[in-house]
Amino acid sequence: MSDQLTISAEPRERAGKGASRALRREGRIPAVIYGDKKDPLTIHVEERELNKLLGTGVFMNSLVMVDVKGEKSRTLPKDVAFDPVTDRPLHVDFFRLAKGAKVQVNIPVVFINEEESPGLKRGGVLNVVRFELDLMCDADKIPDQIEIDVTGLEIGDSIHISHVTLPEGSESSITDRDFTIAGVTAPSALKSSEDEAEEGEGEEGEEGEEGAEGEAAEGGDAEGGSED
Repeated sequence: MSDQLTISAEPRERAGKGASRALRREGRIPAVIYGDKKDPLTIHVEERELNKLLGTGVFMNSLVMVDVKGEKSRTLPKDVAFDPVTDRPLHVDFFRLAKGAKVQVNIPVVFINEEESPGLKRGGVLNVVRFELDLMCDADKIPDQIEIDVTGLEIGDSIHISHVTLPEGSESSITDRDFTIAGVTAPSALKSSEDEAEEGEGEEGEEGEEGAEGEAAEGGDAEGGSED
């Protein structure tokens, strides 16, 4: 499960682009806390502290406790706007979580036991279709990652969401189809050799047919000659 993160914040007294630019010049980033049927709370956080949380790599999939002058709100980051040139954070949206809430998150997929896959041992390639799974999770049980075991997979085998045992408190957000997550495909060299073999068999078949037709034609000529 992802660790709970904490960040301190201050109430934002003024709104608007001018006020936001002034905050950024002071090293503060405008933010808002919303949700749980409560009024939105406009705040600002220290840029350096926010960057530390962003650097964890799990910020968007973690519970974040936002402390506004001693009043704490349990939240899930929903959006971070970045400057397209400097990549500096410009604004953060925090979604306030109710007790017992479920949240929709994208959780990264990690494949294990690749050395136990006969298909991969033969030179097959693990073709990953989905690097993340869109899940509905209990807010208190958001997993860091989903491990998928590829033991026993042969070339041509695929992994679907129905093959994956999700952690307790998690379920797929996509319920209308058994979608593919990954598959083991043949290496390019093997595909090329199989194609060449099929082409060779086709050419041999054509040559055999041509030979048979030639023999039949010669037989016809011979019969015609004997009648004369």
